[in-house]
Amino acid sequence: MSSDSDAVVEHRPLVIAGTGISGLSAAIYAARSNNNPLVLEGDEPGGQLTLTTDVENYPGFPEGISGPELINNMKEQATQFGADTKNGVLESIAVEGEGTDRLFRITLANGDVYTADAVIAASGASARTLGIPGEDDLMGYGLSTCATCDGAFFRDEKIVVIGGGDAAMEEAHFLTKFASTVYIVHRREEFRAEDVWIERIMDKKEAGEIEIMRNTEAIELHGSREEGVDSVTMVRNPEGHPTDKLDDPDTEEFEFDAGAVFYAIGHTPNTDYLEGTGIRTDDEGYLKTLGGEGGNQTDTGVDGLFGAGDVVDFHYQQAVTAAGMGCQAAMDADTYLEELERTRARSAAASGDTAAAESDD
Repeated sequence: MSSDSDAVVEHRPLVIAGTGISGLSAAIYAARSNNNPLVLEGDEPGGQLTLTTDVENYPGFPEGISGPELINNMKEQATQFGADTKNGVLESIAVEGEGTDRLFRITLANGDVYTADAVIAASGASARTLGIPGEDDLMGYGLSTCATCDGAFFRDEKIVVIGGGDAAMEEAHFLTKFASTVYIVHRREEFRAEDVWIERIMDKKEAGEIEIMRNTEAIELHGSREEGVDSVTMVRNPEGHPTDKLDDPDTEEFEFDAGAVFYAIGHTPNTDYLEGTGIRTDDEGYLKTLGGEGGNQTDTGVDGLFGAGDVVDFHYQQAVTAAGMGCQAAMDADTYLEELERTRARSAAASGDTAAAESDD
């Protein structure tokens, strides 16, 4: 163990990073397994679901439920079974010691240090945003980062999708189920999406369901929380990237009426704090886990470290899939902790036998 162990606030069998759907699902299962989990909230308590005003596709709520209410209910359920939550931003996790003395050293931004035998990384992925005026006020009120979560709320509306990659094409394609017309706004002439997605979008364009606004960017969102989004200020330049050319006489600024805006410009997985553990990630930074069939699917390849939710899943990114993975991670962690306890007991017994033999001598 670390020589700075006297500075450690507390040791726990299990620490869970994140209080979104996956982290709280893991906390419920871990607490019921008597693993005494400590759940760290991070700088986005509740995760992305707290930005969703109504959740209609989470099983068990036929009338729907607000994102914050669902998160609060899950937190209450987790604490009822014995989980503890702490508001703290994770700065780093390091692996210390070897064998039965091996543990994770968890440092928070405020300097507090915890140790744990196992960790579940459920820290999610943060949707990228544009940082334009109106964004903060309207997120969850006509502005969304998840078409499958919120698309059905905007039936027969003009919907703007911002982005040019596969995600934008997929979101736009899905939203044609609800919108009067979907408008894809892309800052360049050419899309980054795969050809198969571009072909699907062009088919929808031919059918009159999608319009494409190339070399265009949004610079301000308008509306209110009561009424939602009502318009978007945009700029267009024939050479693309118009916000870099606002002084160019060829750059045109205009207002565009819309009932909803969906960002599809990617997500950033929250994995920086894990860099010192030896984890494996893909090119975008998402955690790689064992996957496959049978147990231990959430194993990251670092003994005692498990991944769950959007920090792993870059494809589905749904509340219900995150919950399922949180359950899996808690069960995998429980198996790991039980085996660690057995190993420590065997080691202690062996040490006792050796001490007894030496005393007989």
